Amino acid sequence: MKNNNRFLSRRCWLAPFALAAALAVAGCGKGEPDAAPEAAQRATVVTVRPTALPLSIELPGRLEAYRQAEVRARVAGIVTARTYEEGQEVKQGAVLFRIDPAPLKAARDAAQGTLAKAQAAALAASDKRRRYDDLVRDRAVSERDHTEAVADDAQAKAAVTSAKAELARAQLELDYATVTAPIAGRARRALVTEGALVGQDQATPLTTVEQLDPIYVNFSQPAADVDALRHAVQSGHATGIAQQDIAVTLMRADGTAYPLKGKLLFRDLAVDPTTDTVAMRALFPNPGRELLPGAYVRIALDSAIDRQAILVPRDALLRTADRASVRVVGADGKVKDVEVVADHMTGRDWRIARGLSGGERVIVDNAAQFAPGAAVTPVERAGPAEAGPRHARPAEATSSATAPATAPPAAAASAAARQT
Repeated sequence: MKNNNRFLSRRCWLAPFALAAALAVAGCGKGEPDAAPEAAQRATVVTVRPTALPLSIELPGRLEAYRQAEVRARVAGIVTARTYEEGQEVKQGAVLFRIDPAPLKAARDAAQGTLAKAQAAALAASDKRRRYDDLVRDRAVSERDHTEAVADDAQAKAAVTSAKAELARAQLELDYATVTAPIAGRARRALVTEGALVGQDQATPLTTVEQLDPIYVNFSQPAADVDALRHAVQSGHATGIAQQDIAVTLMRADGTAYPLKGKLLFRDLAVDPTTDTVAMRALFPNPGRELLPGAYVRIALDSAIDRQAILVPRDALLRTADRASVRVVGADGKVKDVEVVADHMTGRDWRIARGLSGGERVIVDNAAQFAPGAAVTPVERAGPAEAGPRHARPAEATSSATAPATAPPAAAASAAARQT
């Protein structure tokens, strides 16, 4: 009996050690899956390939009226009326101002009287000459008297011509008292009011009429860019576009694009020595009068086509203070950091001028999280329909792999308990 109690006491004393051994075995079993090699991260990539891309440049410019006429007083007088609404469209020949016509009518009437007097004198001189022509043949008058009659007739006719010219000038000045629009367009604010004396010593400005449809855009391109484009075309890297085929887009001050396209009218043949730029001009339709002269805009135009452009999505480009780069997956499945020069943005893509040649697999999603040298599994970017299942599959694999990893510790614990 005493031996049995001693045996039971020994078993009770050994039980904690057996349980600890079982737990130690279970702990070892749980650690084995964590020591397995970690799977490579998946990286979404796009394979860049050369593509034809219009070379678009964006330049600042100013709007200018298609035609602009400064309306001035052409005769002296008092302004009696303004007959147009400021800021409204007027037709060519529409009356804008009226100047007091009374003194001008008096001058016109005086000119008419002078003409009538000259015509009467000319009639008498002409009749005298005809009579002297007959008398001189009969030797009834001397040659001297006949010559004087001929001269008087010529002077009288000249006086009539002069009087007619004076009458025409007087009538013209009277017509100038009614100030009309020289062109069709929008009449700006009046520079004088009723009662103002105008045209006394000079042609006084009254207002300005501007034709706004179509409308010009004046801008300049750096001479260096013109030379670079010419070199690219001559070397075969780009294809030039005929001037009449160049698409011109106008960007408003708020960054929105004007819906109507313009056309390039000319590119100057000389470089401005003060700014080192080449002057250019484009023409845009402006039926709604949305574009106003003097406004600041930006012009985007396609001047050539790059036949081997390399484009990468905007999110793929990594920038620091002194460089730009992309993360590329090499043939060995490892990430490389490639320095690039991105010189132009097209939509949501950057054009890479240097650093990529085509065929590279560029990481496009969260590129910064992939350190150079890291092993990744490249996955070509898919459409929205395919993106869901592709992201879901790794999560399912993880959950299924976790279940077997917890089974060995439980089995080891059961075995240890049975042995004790």
